[in-house]
Amino acid sequence: MNLALVVIDVQRGLFEPQPADADAVIARINGLSAKAREAGAPVIFVQHERAGDLAPDSEAWALHPALALEAGDHRIRKATPDAFLRTGLDEVLSFCGVEGVVLCGYATEFCVDTTTRSAAAHGYHVLLAADAHTTHDKPHADAAHIREHHNATLPAIRSFGVSIRALPAAEIAFAA
Repeated sequence: MNLALVVIDVQRGLFEPQPADADAVIARINGLSAKAREAGAPVIFVQHERAGDLAPDSEAWALHPALALEAGDHRIRKATPDAFLRTGLDEVLSFCGVEGVVLCGYATEFCVDTTTRSAAAHGYHVLLAADAHTTHDKPHADAAHIREHHNATLPAIRSFGVSIRALPAAEIAFAA
């Protein structure tokens, strides 16, 4: 299956203060990016934007400096939790012949969750990099429990007709 890596919202302003396990999550994302590039799979960085704290082209909007970026990577801008809604992501994936996406990034319960569901609704198989997405602690649950919950519940969704699986980043392979 032709896969693409989609890295969601790993931006300076969203990582200050740092979400749970931030350094390890970024390291795993960089590992996934290297594996994807080595296999010739598209690497797509999605950046959330909104007036004020994540204004386009601001320092807060910029991708996190620890991310390993390369010139051939794709960039997608979004203004909702859904990386597919009014962004052109579906067109990029279709043009690249992608059948499935590997999703990772920030925030587990918002943009990662919504993009997972939307990818499946668009007919893409989804591999959620189970240890390469993160969020901040919330009053109702800490970040580890939020991640654990989504890693368990998203793969249980079967109604889209495509698979949704959660795997550790080390177990995810991109076909060469």
